[in-house]
Amino acid sequence: MDAMLLDEPHALLRPARVAVPEPGQGQLLLRVTACGVCRTDLHIADGELAPHRLPLILGHEVVGVVEQCGPGVTAWRPGQRVGVPWLGATCGACPYCLAQAENLCDAAAFTGYDRDGGYAEYMVAEASYAFALPGRYDDVHAAPLLCAGLIGYRAYAMTAGARRIGLYGFGAAAHILTQLARHQGREVYAFTRPGDLRTQRFARKLGAVWAGDSRQGAPQALDAAIIFAPDGALVPHALAAVRKGGSVVCAGIHMSDIPSFPYASLWGERTLRSVTNLTRADGIGFFRLAQECPIDTEVTVFPLDQANQALAALRAGSFDGAAVLVPAPRPV
Repeated sequence: MDAMLLDEPHALLRPARVAVPEPGQGQLLLRVTACGVCRTDLHIADGELAPHRLPLILGHEVVGVVEQCGPGVTAWRPGQRVGVPWLGATCGACPYCLAQAENLCDAAAFTGYDRDGGYAEYMVAEASYAFALPGRYDDVHAAPLLCAGLIGYRAYAMTAGARRIGLYGFGAAAHILTQLARHQGREVYAFTRPGDLRTQRFARKLGAVWAGDSRQGAPQALDAAIIFAPDGALVPHALAAVRKGGSVVCAGIHMSDIPSFPYASLWGERTLRSVTNLTRADGIGFFRLAQECPIDTEVTVFPLDQANQALAALRAGSFDGAAVLVPAPRPV
């Protein structure tokens, strides 16, 4: 099968022909139909997250069709469409797993990090960690929901009750979350890279009531803020933007160091917290909402063999919404 391999950090992905994997106990063999390009992929490729294995096939926003079920699989059958997220497996027995906090499992395995992901024609995934996808989305438009949507949803849930929400870094997750928040009657304030007028226009088109530079103050006090950009320097800005009793949620898996800031910025019972991975319960809740809420994912499609161009475009911020890789059609 065709795949794009990461041999070492900072290197371009290498096109390669590799063997189609065999599904093991409890696993599915999937024919990949679309795979979103996530900023976490960029962090791994750029060495900001140390790879857990090399060579590695990136990709954890995977939509595919079941080609074969491994031994013990009863919940899926060949021909069904499934989605594969970042969380690939957990131990099921540690204190975190037993407390329904499987996202914190120390033995968790992650798609496109510990296991080969979706930058390929085929992949294997644990059947019990795959999701049924809402029928209203085709494969390409469903792919960003599997991380940008899921992580955004988990971060959003941590702002429960917030009427005014600031989103710092207006990429794939923020463009999905804006639509969900507006559907639920909340106000969204979008903070982008300084001078990024194109993205600010995009945010307003999706329903943000205000859009401006991330280093600007908010036009009014926010109830909560979510930081998607991997820039720790935004944390003091976000704390300054939220009212007393408000919260700031850091939603990325990687962030540069947070600079020191005066205690007064945190005082007033403000909360600063992080999001770590996701749970299967997050997926169930989010996909139920995605079926009901009119979320339109904005996608830029790249052929699989142009994965390096897609990563470069993400790094440069040269598109709105999300990038999605699509394998070449199979010969008939």
